[in-house]
Amino acid sequence: MEHQIFSRLTTYRAHAFEIEKLRVHLPDGRQRDYDLVRHNDSVTIIPFDGRGNVWFVSQYRLGCECQMLELPAGVLADGEAAEQCAAREIREEIGMAAGKLTRLGSVYLAPGYSTENNYIFLAEELSEAPLRMDDDEFLKVLSLPVKKAYEMAFGGQIHDAKTLAALMLAHARLG
Repeated sequence: MEHQIFSRLTTYRAHAFEIEKLRVHLPDGRQRDYDLVRHNDSVTIIPFDGRGNVWFVSQYRLGCECQMLELPAGVLADGEAAEQCAAREIREEIGMAAGKLTRLGSVYLAPGYSTENNYIFLAEELSEAPLRMDDDEFLKVLSLPVKKAYEMAFGGQIHDAKTLAALMLAHARLG
């Protein structure tokens, strides 16, 4: 016998996610309740310019109550393709468009309690093409030489999981 979900009840709805109470049959025959965050999928973009720099944003994050150095990222709107979201987010967050956008893979950010799958893209051939940021975003944009970005990642100076995962997926291309 495997895990089997036999009931779902939505207990909370928000803008980008909802919470469900699941009743699950476990492999040993017992039953247990779990909470699941059903979250829209998201994207992370590694903007790599022609001068060997990776572009980041620094922003305040409520979860850690701190400024966090991250790659540009965002949540897919309902019905939006990951590629469209990546193209939009890079313009909103760092003011650049990608002439070349390559999907490197994806990662589940917290599969123990969330459905969110994060699609990771390498953005190259960057050109200025800003879009208006979301009204609740206060971002500082900065670029780092790729070598410095990896030194910070491997040295424990970058704490954002999606940024670390993206840098690892791009390491063979950029490192």
